[in-house]
Amino acid sequence: MNALEVISSEAALLASSARGQRPERGIPACPGLNLGETVRHVASGYRLGLEWIRLGEEPTVWQQYPAEGQDMPDFVLASAAALLEVLGDHDPEDPCATWWPEQENYGFWGRRFMHETTVHRMDIQAAAGLTVDPVDEEVALDGIDEVLTLWFTHKLTVLGVRGTRDGTVAVRSGGQTWLARCGPTGSSAARVSDEEADIADAEVSAEPMTMYRWLWGRLPDSYARPVGDHDAIAQMWALLRLATK
Repeated sequence: MNALEVISSEAALLASSARGQRPERGIPACPGLNLGETVRHVASGYRLGLEWIRLGEEPTVWQQYPAEGQDMPDFVLASAAALLEVLGDHDPEDPCATWWPEQENYGFWGRRFMHETTVHRMDIQAAAGLTVDPVDEEVALDGIDEVLTLWFTHKLTVLGVRGTRDGTVAVRSGGQTWLARCGPTGSSAARVSDEEADIADAEVSAEPMTMYRWLWGRLPDSYARPVGDHDAIAQMWALLRLATK
């Protein structure tokens, strides 16, 4: 899996899926969000990442809208090209500023924008009434890991959001298992062995593409197979929505 190649292909697919569509079309899984704003958000996100890398800290000003005469799909393509040029000039292990202390290197941004682009490309296709193209299993499994370790673990801690009761959920997909813990003391998730996951109060399982979309809130609960304490699963799901909104 090459994150930069995925960003390039997904950005092109996102732009082509958005071109000619009505910008007011709603994103089915995200009430209140429309197609046009989602396209702008992705392009603006690329520019935000570029400024973060350049400044070495979170920027307060960056390009958030297309240049004069540039439409939204072209804004995505131009912004993706600028980001890919910078990321391509560096090894993923080269250090740079990020918003995750555990991974302060260029590889963080490659991975982050790989999933940012992929998830929102699926949003655009769903809003446009197009077939939602699948992703490689390797990308989906990495996306499962990212949403659990970066968003569920780190982002909820930064937000100061906690669960109301202790609960553990095993997340199983593609022969891999993660154990998510949440409660009044905080949330965390990590990849574990099947044996280590046996302590879980509940588990959910699905094929990688389905689990990827489900954890990002892009599929209803019924798409993941639940076993055990449904309240523990519901709490994990609710906390993920807060982490990824």
